[in-house]
Amino acid sequence: QVQLVESGGGLVQAGGSLRLSCAGAASIFSLNVMSWFRQAPGKQREMVADITKGGSRIYSDSAKGRFTISRDNAKNTMYLQMNSLKPDDTAVYYCAAARGFLPLGIGEYDYWGQGTQVTVSS
Repeated sequence: QVQLVESGGGLVQAGGSLRLSCAGAASIFSLNVMSWFRQAPGKQREMVADITKGGSRIYSDSAKGRFTISRDNAKNTMYLQMNSLKPDDTAVYYCAAARGFLPLGIGEYDYWGQGTQVTVSS
């Protein structure tokens, strides 16, 4: 049973923007942490950005200054606004949710989406 559903991926030129969305059940959006991860071909899945129930945000070094994570609890939706995209941002992007508190290991997340492909052309 799919608990989280990502959307908004696609093909974009370098320097462009995309906004990813992650929708799910209210019970999942009540958890403490929601995050965006990405996985490029041949690489490990890596954290991109976290947002806590209280609204605190953490970004990976590669995302700082270019990506913005946000959430709309009324719509049970989380977003990732990605600007100034680079070819290195090409990956499958996943949203995830966890009951625990930051910092969290990747294995500590309770729910995952199926991912959305982002491809940035040079």
